[in-house]
Amino acid sequence: MKIIAAENLRKDFGGFTAVDHVSFHINKGEIFGFLGPNGAGKTTTINMLTGMARITAGTVKLMGRDYTHNAKQAQALMGVVPDESNLYEDLTGWENLTFCGALYGLEKNIREERAARLLEQFGLAEAGRKPFRAYSKGMKRKLTLAAGIIHQPEILFLDEPTTGIDVVFAQQIRKLIKDLHAKGTTIFLTTHYMEEAERLCQRLAFIVQGKIVREGTIAELMKEAQEENIVTFILDGDFTKVEEAFKNRFPAYRARKTGDQGVSIHAAASFTLLPFVQFFEQNGLPVYEAKIVRPTLEEVFIKVTGVELQNKPGRPKINGAPDQERGLARS
Repeated sequence: MKIIAAENLRKDFGGFTAVDHVSFHINKGEIFGFLGPNGAGKTTTINMLTGMARITAGTVKLMGRDYTHNAKQAQALMGVVPDESNLYEDLTGWENLTFCGALYGLEKNIREERAARLLEQFGLAEAGRKPFRAYSKGMKRKLTLAAGIIHQPEILFLDEPTTGIDVVFAQQIRKLIKDLHAKGTTIFLTTHYMEEAERLCQRLAFIVQGKIVREGTIAELMKEAQEENIVTFILDGDFTKVEEAFKNRFPAYRARKTGDQGVSIHAAASFTLLPFVQFFEQNGLPVYEAKIVRPTLEEVFIKVTGVELQNKPGRPKINGAPDQERGLARS
C-alpha cells in the first residue's frame, strides 16, 4: 500500500527551480530515503509534502486521497522532525512534549503518559525536567524526534536526522529510527550520509539539483556497481600529476582520485594490474599497495550523479552542485 504518492512535484523560488518535476512513492511500513548533497532539494520536498511550503506544480496523495492544496487536513497523520529543532528553548523537555501532544488534540492523561514513556525510551528521563536550551545538540535531536511521534503518526518525516551531532548520539538516533520502523512506522528520511542511507533505508532515490536521477532498492542500485571491476592503488605521490597521461594511455578505463595518494581504476571487465603498476612507476609514482575493491553504494552514487558525498558526519563534498537549498530560507 502506498502511504505517499508524489507526481511531478515542482517548487519555484522566483526564477529558480528548487525541485524539478519529482515523482516517487512511499510504501506503508518502509524507510524511504532521499540521498543527495546540500542544495539538492531534499528539505524543499519535505516542506511541500508536509504543508510547510506551497507546491508550484504537481500532486501529492496520502493513502490515496489528494491533499495537494489542503495539507493541513493530513497533518494529524504526519510526524515531522526538521533538520533544526522547532521546540521551545524555555520549556522543559516534558513541557515541550506535552505541549506538542496538546497541539495534536491528545487528552491530558494520554499526552502525559506518552511524554513520560518517550522520555524514558529516548534516555531523557532526567533531562525532561531541564529547559530545552540546556540540552546538547544530540539531546535536542532526540527530543525533537520524540515530539514528532507523540501523536503516533502514520508517517514520520526525518530531515537530516544526524547532521551536526557527535558519533555516539548519531548511533543512538539511528537505533531509535530502526526501533520505530520495527514497530511499523513508515519513515521518509533525507540524508547526505552514504552509510546512513545504506544502513537504514529499504529504498532510495538519488536527488541532485532538484531532480531524481535514480531510484530503487539497495539491491537494485547495487546491481549496476556489481557489474563493474574496481582496483584501488596507493601511490607515492599525487595521481593528478599524471591524470591526463593516464587517460591517454588507458582510454577504456575510468580513474578517480581517492584521498591524497589513492586512485581507483574502474572497468567493465576484469583486468590485470601489471600495466598500471608499470605506468605509475614510469611516471615517478611507485605503488605502495593495490587491492580489489568490493563495489559500494557510494560508487553507484558517484557514477550516476558525478557528486561525491562524505560517508561520515560532517560537511559533504559537492562537485558541481551549488549549495542552493540552504540559501533559500531553508527551502
